[in-house]
Amino acid sequence: MNLENIFLPTDTIDALDATSKRRVLSDIAAAMAASRGLDAKAVFDVLHERERLGSTAIGGGVAIPHAKIAGLTELAGFITRLATPVEFEAIDDEPVDLIVTLLAPDTGGAEHLRVLARLSYLLRDPHKRAALRACPDGASLWETLTAEVVHEQAA
Repeated sequence: MNLENIFLPTDTIDALDATSKRRVLSDIAAAMAASRGLDAKAVFDVLHERERLGSTAIGGGVAIPHAKIAGLTELAGFITRLATPVEFEAIDDEPVDLIVTLLAPDTGGAEHLRVLARLSYLLRDPHKRAALRACPDGASLWETLTAEVVHEQAA
């Protein structure tokens, strides 16, 4: 499945002004709920519970919060860039400023795991992260993420 089928062009927040992981997740949950016709508290609860199991921050200033939730019929993504990086308990101890959220139907199979793996691969590319950070607006964030271009690392 192509990322542009999971991430709608309008499903972005650019320059989110939040000062804690909890607030970031709450704001993303509210925006995703409004976009996808879900309950904001339910979205927050599943994302918060997933974070309690372990941080979804993968390093390089990136987090990929993800969870399964009732009420969805297909994968749903959201792209957020923070105005100021926030502590997210990342494996490299760096604060997070790029957040790519993925929700999956609670009745779904393993498709969300394949998408998570693809997102992790894309977002570990320093060129992709730099390109996302350089985007002038939310539409550019969507275009840059869904382009799926990854630069080969020099050996």
